[in-house]
Amino acid sequence: MQLFYNPELNPNTAHFTFSQEESKHIVKVLRKKEEDMLYITNGSGYWFESRIIAADPKKCGVVIISAVKKPERPYKLHIAVAPTKMMDRLEWFLEKATEIGIDEITPILCENSERRVIKQDRLEKVVQTAMKQSLQTYLPRINSSVSFKDFIASSHVGELFIAHCKEGDKTSLKSRLTPKKEVTILIGPEGDFSTVEIELALKKGFVPITLGENRLRTETAALVACTLVALLNT
Repeated sequence: MQLFYNPELNPNTAHFTFSQEESKHIVKVLRKKEEDMLYITNGSGYWFESRIIAADPKKCGVVIISAVKKPERPYKLHIAVAPTKMMDRLEWFLEKATEIGIDEITPILCENSERRVIKQDRLEKVVQTAMKQSLQTYLPRINSSVSFKDFIASSHVGELFIAHCKEGDKTSLKSRLTPKKEVTILIGPEGDFSTVEIELALKKGFVPITLGENRLRTETAALVACTLVALLNT
C-alpha cells in the first residue's frame, strides 16, 4: 500500500487532482489506471480513500470515497535537539522518530553547536516521506531553528527534561516519565550543553536526566529518548 500526502484535503473534499510530479509517478511509475484505489492523508489525522477517475500523467484526478480521522496518540512529544554537524545524521533521526512517534521537533542552537544553518524545507520533506512510508496520518511539526536561550525563555507545559553528560544529580528518563503526558526533552550538541545552559534549563523547571551509562551521539540520544516515551505509552 502506498500513502500520498496533501495538506489541503479536508473531510468535505469531493474531488482532488494531484500535482504533475505526483501524477507522473502514479500513472507512469506505479502504473495506476482508472478505477484503481489511492490513499491520501492530510497530515492532520485524516485517512482518505479515493478512486482514480482520470489517469492522466499530467493531472491525475480522483474522487474521494471516504474520510476517516485516526485517533491521536495518548501522549505529545516535543524534542528540542541541537543540529548535528552532518545533516544526514539529523535527517536519520527525523525519519526514525517519525516512524516511532513524535509530534514536534525544534532545532536549537547552543553554545557548542557545530551547525547553525538549517534547511527547514529539506527537514520537512524527510518527515513527510517517513510519515507516508510508515502509513501514519499525523505529520510532525518542524519548527524554525532558535537559540537555546530563546527556546528556554518561551513557555513550556507538561513534563520537562534536559539530557546532559556533566556530573551532577540526574535520574533516568525512564523512571521519571508518566504515561499519557505532554513531554519536552532537550538534547544537546556533541560538545554537550554548557554549564550556563544547563543552569538556565533547571531554573525553568527542566529536570536533569540520563539516557544510560554510555555516551551517545546527539541523534542517537534523541532517538533513545523518543523510543523510551513511545514504549512507555504502548
